[in-house]
Amino acid sequence: MFLLGYDIGSSSVKASLIDTGNSTTVFSDFSPQQEMVIHSEKIGWAEQDPETWWKYLVDVTRKVLDDSKVDPADIKGIGISWQMHGLVCVDKNHHVLRPSIIWCDSRAVPYGNDAFDKLGKEQSLSYLLNSPGNFTAAKLAWVKENEPEVYSRIFKVMLPGDYIAMKLTGRITTTIGGLSEGVFWDFKKHRVSQDVMDCFGFDDSLIPEIVPTFGDQGSVCKSAALELGLEEGTKLGYRSGDQPNNALSLNVMEPGEVAATAGTSGVVYGVMDDYNYDPLSRINIFSHVNHSKERPRLGALLCVNGTGILNSWIKKELLFNRLSYQEMNSLADKSPIGANGISFVPFGNGAERMLLNNNIGASVHNISFNNHSMGDIIRAAQEGVVFSFRFGMDIMREIGLDLQVIKAGHSNMFLSEVFRKTLSSITGSVIEIFDTDGSIGAARGAGMGIGVYTNREEAFTSLERIMVVEPDLKNKEQYQEAYNKWKLKINN
Repeated sequence: MFLLGYDIGSSSVKASLIDTGNSTTVFSDFSPQQEMVIHSEKIGWAEQDPETWWKYLVDVTRKVLDDSKVDPADIKGIGISWQMHGLVCVDKNHHVLRPSIIWCDSRAVPYGNDAFDKLGKEQSLSYLLNSPGNFTAAKLAWVKENEPEVYSRIFKVMLPGDYIAMKLTGRITTTIGGLSEGVFWDFKKHRVSQDVMDCFGFDDSLIPEIVPTFGDQGSVCKSAALELGLEEGTKLGYRSGDQPNNALSLNVMEPGEVAATAGTSGVVYGVMDDYNYDPLSRINIFSHVNHSKERPRLGALLCVNGTGILNSWIKKELLFNRLSYQEMNSLADKSPIGANGISFVPFGNGAERMLLNNNIGASVHNISFNNHSMGDIIRAAQEGVVFSFRFGMDIMREIGLDLQVIKAGHSNMFLSEVFRKTLSSITGSVIEIFDTDGSIGAARGAGMGIGVYTNREEAFTSLERIMVVEPDLKNKEQYQEAYNKWKLKINN
């Protein structure tokens, strides 16, 4: 018996197959092999075509089935993870009406800020645990005002994972987790926020049917089965946004447990059991995968938009793709702590929540044409990302999160020793690295949702810790000095 997990990212769509007999990964792959294009018609905009996500999902599913030789009839459950905060609009025939406005698009900031003022700080933060900010509800408000002809034809609005679930099952549904990340969810009244709907002037009918995060979310329909090569009737048993799902993949489910990622964007995600929030709304609070009214489980999410995308930009635009990421990491390792004085501010991928939704852009400081090397630039970029993590983690500690141990998958920027060691040393946190990723987590989630696993322990028996990184106490002052110099660039 097997489980299939999908991770719908902004760079690629990944799929993994898990053998439920021993909970090990049979096969993983992703599509496309080159990173997906993010369309940016104007500065601060970021869009992708949902139909492109589906195309690459079909491609990777076919490849996984062909290469693994697994009989589709033996795949009993499917789970979905997706890039958070995107907006997908469809008409009554389930046709996409416009490209998805994705997570790093900044155009809706004024709409969210205006709603925050109208709702009032106390009302917004105590009921929504966030300001509407730049999230899905605010993005829909932008469409309503700027594209009224599109808005008038919207039948339902969805998150990216809801769209994939629709394509798989033929049903339009969503989850509490999806609604909370879109800032549509009222945590006090445990329902879609009427305050948000009324403030933006949205009709209640736009919100899809709500299904559980774990459980019956429909089955693969005939048309999807034919496209994908899967068995008609295969159960969809789990879905979640990528950061709660990343936490799930690392078995981070209970208060005090912390997960991190460093892909296109970077995230530190801690689980809480009370309805706490940042009074300045610099840290986001969303429903975790195991949240319920009776047993609250909330994810406090620090997001840094400019993370792996900075590494990718250097690789493509400065190095013309002549070096691999591994070779770039090796060059960075040859540069000393502090990158010989270079400071890199990584905020070049839209408005940053922890900077009060300001878009200050990226910048590099103190380059000497006579003294600095490409290794210094790469190290400075990686340190700049780490320092932005530290900046945000200080805010997380203000609202009571314990960040002594952070769990992460062995992928993306956590493949870099410079990144790992700098993050551990500048934050004082022990970092535990595991052999897992979002698509594997989604497959495990599917197993929990359809009842293949009887409990959490059984689902994670094969989760392997492959590395522990301790703070470098010997060079603590050097790391702190580099961070202090970097922080001056933010404060200025």
